[in-house]
Parts: sequence; structure tokens; C-alpha cells
Amino acid sequence: MQIPKLAAWVMAGVICLTGAQVIWNTEAQAAEAGTASTAPPAAAPAAEKPTNEICLGCHGNPGFAMPGADGSMRQLDVAKERFEKSVHGKRLCVECHKEITQVPHQKVERLKVSCVQCHQNLWETAQKEEKTQQFEKLGVVVSQIEKYMHSIHARPSREDQSSTNATCYNCHEPHYVYPRGSEERTKWRLQIPAICGKCHTKELETYKTSVHGDEVFWKANPYAAVCSDCHTDHDIERPAMDASKLVITRNCGNCHAQSLRSYTGTYHGQVNRLGYAYTAKCFDCHGSHTIQRAADPGSKVHPDNRLKTCQECHAGATAGFVSFQPHGNTHDLGRYPYLWIASKFMIALLFGVFAFFWLHSALWFYREYRDRREGKSVPHVVTDGLLQGQQGKHYQRFRPVWRIAHLFFAISVMMLVLTGTAVLFADNAWAKSIMHAFGSPKVTAIVHRTSAIIMLGIFFAQLAYFSGRIARTWETFDWFGPTSLVPRWQDLTDMISMFRWFFGEGPRPVFDRWTYWEKFDYWAVFWGMAIIGGSGFLLWFPNVTASVSPGWVFNVATLIHGEEAILAAVFLFTVHFFNNHFRPDKYPPPDIVMFTGTVPLEEFKREHTLEYQRLLATGQLEKYLVDAPSRPMTLGSRILGITLIICGLTLLVLVLIGFTGSALAG
Repeated sequence: MQIPKLAAWVMAGVICLTGAQVIWNTEAQAAEAGTASTAPPAAAPAAEKPTNEICLGCHGNPGFAMPGADGSMRQLDVAKERFEKSVHGKRLCVECHKEITQVPHQKVERLKVSCVQCHQNLWETAQKEEKTQQFEKLGVVVSQIEKYMHSIHARPSREDQSSTNATCYNCHEPHYVYPRGSEERTKWRLQIPAICGKCHTKELETYKTSVHGDEVFWKANPYAAVCSDCHTDHDIERPAMDASKLVITRNCGNCHAQSLRSYTGTYHGQVNRLGYAYTAKCFDCHGSHTIQRAADPGSKVHPDNRLKTCQECHAGATAGFVSFQPHGNTHDLGRYPYLWIASKFMIALLFGVFAFFWLHSALWFYREYRDRREGKSVPHVVTDGLLQGQQGKHYQRFRPVWRIAHLFFAISVMMLVLTGTAVLFADNAWAKSIMHAFGSPKVTAIVHRTSAIIMLGIFFAQLAYFSGRIARTWETFDWFGPTSLVPRWQDLTDMISMFRWFFGEGPRPVFDRWTYWEKFDYWAVFWGMAIIGGSGFLLWFPNVTASVSPGWVFNVATLIHGEEAILAAVFLFTVHFFNNHFRPDKYPPPDIVMFTGTVPLEEFKREHTLEYQRLLATGQLEKYLVDAPSRPMTLGSRILGITLIICGLTLLVLVLIGFTGSALAG
């Protein structure tokens, strides 16, 4: 036998003799107290489990060790005071070390301690005895165990298929697991990187050089990020998995809440919130184990290194990318003035448009409701009836090309709202469901851009048509005439008269070819194309945008694109729908003029009295008179109209849910 091993056995024998003395003293004291007088002396050790004091008689001696199976010394000492402060301090040693039934005990070849089984048994007992509330913390531990059992640590090791990658006591010192909030727990937390580093040595070395490692190892900052803060603890998975990347990104927000909030407002963050990991995440830009402060020359986001970092994903990134503000917000005028100004402008625009037109719709509805309640008949505009030969005729207001264009325009707009707001309100469950239905944000982006091309194509085709028409009649074109869509003073007069009618202060005004609200609908499209379309193209071609403009343009374009989309969607599906379909004098909805192209002549005479009178006086009315559309055409148009209205109202509900949720989230 080698001398060191002999010395070890001698030392162990001395210590065990000391432990035996403790046992003898304990039994002697019990006998004196009369606790053992009723049982045979030889039966006492078998009847009772060894107490912690007996176990600590040997294991409580500093440096207590025994040779292991490989001949090396195994440290088996337990610090009594530290153990008693742990969450296990009130439990018997043999509750975990079940193979120990007597002292001195037989040689143990293999540990049979099962943290998992022990906690699960205790929890099952608590459930049977209906004491789950009393042992709530135990339930938390069991849930952590369930997470651990599905983690990468619980899987077989590649080197040894009979063992796991890491078990409980590889990370936790089993005798020194301290409750949360205790001073001991705080000290243990600072040791987590070193514990993880026993297996992940390369990661530990790089972590030590990071700003987080500096705070932990050299400044002992208990609030600095350690491994488990980023990678989670019990349900840890391989970092290369998308699910792990998403979790790590969310975990950054546990310390950097404001930065995470501003990040999720960007397209990178929106895709991330939808559950997809292919856009830039925190560690893609800032680094992971080697992360440094942004002002550090070694940081990936330092101004000198930022372009190179952007080019890791955007191969053609130009200098404009450097000034993009991934954490810009609309509340800090000093740091982000352009975002602040754009935000306040859009808020004022939304408030102004909806305050006026929702009030306009509400007053209109109330006037109609009051008339119905008072038993007043409709229509409000009384005409002299139709002339002979005009009965049953329809007025052709829109030709097929305009009706087809309107249909495709409506469908493309709805698809844009669906695919766009699903990204804008990425936190909502409905947004994730829609994204899953499409397949991914990449597919959704294709649908979104295709819809944008259709919408813009129709818009520019109409613009080209009107431009050509004006060019042909330039000298005689009446810009502010009754058939022009250009707003004129008469529209303001009509609006004032309409409000007077709302309040019963005058008759309802009569209109020409275009009402003031129809003109607003039309010109709102021009505004929308300029704002939504323009900002969309800036975001669609980032390399081109960044080559001619600073990076903060992306921030402003993203904000305006989303806010204007909300304005357009809510206006279309509330005000536009009311004006054209839900007015009481339009009952029953929908108005199908944009599908059949025609309107009953009597209705046209009431709605556009001045145009009717002008056409009649000039003898041009006859060329616009057509027969009523067929029954199948009328029925099909109604079905199509109702379908589009249902789709629009569904989108309205989704947008309002998303907007409200975002507003409440801050």
C-alpha cells in the first residue's frame, strides 16, 4: 500500500473513532434521559435513522476524505453551519443518502442520490395530503425539474452514454442550496460562471473579458449578468437553436428593459417577437460572451465597428447604416429629435382626422336616428319624381374598368393591412397565428410587397389616365368645376350646411357629381400613397436608402409607415364604410354601385341632385341611362360586398386589439 493512501486510511480511522465517540455520547445521554430505557439496547440503531449529528461526527470534520474507486481522495466533509443555513438544513442526511442505514456504514461504490425522485416524491405526498399551498416552493422546484428533464443537460453525454451532460449537483452544491434573497445565495450566484466554466472552459475565458465578466469577477456585482441570466437555468438548450436565440434575446430585457422595448419596435424585433430568429438579435450586434460597452473601441457597435457589424447580415450595407438608431424612441427629444417630431405629427394627424370624421359620422347617424324616432319619412331630399320613360332606369356611374380597379384596390389594401399589422402588432396571438398560416415573415413580406405593387400600379394607372385627359383638354379644363375632384369653396359651404342639418338648423344640402366626403376619400389615397408607399419603398430597399440618406431615416420611415397604415385602415373600415354602407338611408347594406356600376335613377337624383339637373338641362342624361342589372348580377354584387365588409370589419377588430394592447404595454 502506498504511504499517502495508508495515511488517508489512518486519518479516516481516527476521524471515525471520533465520530463513534460522538455516537456513544449521544446514546449515553439518551439513556440517562430515559429515552432508550424501554427498548433493547441492540435494537435502537435499527429502529431509528442516523441523525445529522451522528453523520457530522465524521463528515463535519474539515478535510474529511476517503479514497475513491480510482484511488484519488474524495472530499466528503460538510460545513455544519453552512449546511444548516441551506434549504436542506432541516432534513436528515439519510433522506437523500438512502443507502446509508447504519453508522459506521458500509463502503458505498456509487452514489444513489436522486434529487429528481426525492423532490417529486415529496410533492406527490403534499398533493395527497392537500398541502400544496403550504409547500408552494416545493412545487416550484418540481416545475424546474420538469424543465430540466427536457433540457440538454439531462440528455446522455456524448463521452459517456450512461451519464447525463450535467445533473443537479454539477451546478448546485447539494449541501449548500440557499433560499432566494439570502446573503449566501448572492455569494453563490457570483460563482455561477465558474461552475459553468468547469465544462464550458472556452466560454468562461471569453466571458471573463466581457463587461459582464468584469462586473462579476473583479467588482463582485451581484446584479451583473451571469450564464443563467442569459441562457436560463433549468430548461437550457443548445444556443444554436432558434428557440434558444429567442429566449436569450428576451432575457436581455430582464436587465435592459428599455433597450429591449425599443428594439422590439424595429423590424428586427418584430420578427423576433413573432417567434422567428433570422433577423438581428441583441447578441448579433453586441456580441455574446465578449460583449463590451458601446463606447468601448472593442465593442461591435462602436461607431468605428458598426458598419462591419451591419454587413454581417446586410452584405451591401453602406455608410448610412451607421446612424440607424436600433434603440431610438419617440420620447427623447434630445437624443432622437426626428423620431419625436414625426411621432407628434402623426399623433396630431390621427387625432384630427378621427375627431372630425367620427364626430361627423356620429352626428349624421344621430340625425337619421332622431328622424326615424319622430316618424319622419325618407328621403331627406325631396324630388319631383322621374320623367316619363325614366321609371326603372339606372344611371351608369362607373364603367367596368373602374369597378375592376376598385375591387383589386380593395383586396390589395386588405391584404396589406393583414400582413402589415401582423408584423406591427407582433405580440398579439392573432398576429402569430396569421404569420404561422402564411408560413413565415419572409412569405408574408412577399405577399405584402406584391399587394403593394398591385395597389400602387392601380393608383399610378389612374394618375396617368387623368394626367392624359387633362393634357388633352388643358385649355378648357375646369379645375374647380362641378365635375372636378379638386376641392373648392363650395365643398366648405356644403360641409357647413351639412352640420347645420345635423343640428336641425337647416335643410340637408344637395350635391353635385362629387360630395365633399367623396373628395376626401379620393385625396386621402394620394396622401396615403405618398406616405405609406414612399416610406415602404425606403424600407424595401435599405442599401439604396442608406447610400443617399442617414440611417435615422429608417427609424422615421418605420414609424410613419406603421402609423399611417393604422390611420388608413381604421378610416376605411369606420368612416368610409359608414358613409357608403352603414348610413340609415342606405339600408340595407351594402351599397353595390361599385360592383354593378349603376345606381337607380331616383337614388341618383336624390344623392347628386345638381348633376342630375345639369345633365337633364343639357340633354346628356339619356346617354347614361341603362337598364337595371340582372338579378344574378345584383345578388352576386351583394354577396361580394358583404364579404368585403366582413373582411374589413374583422381587420378593424384585429387592428384595434393590437393598437390597444400596444398602448397598454407602453
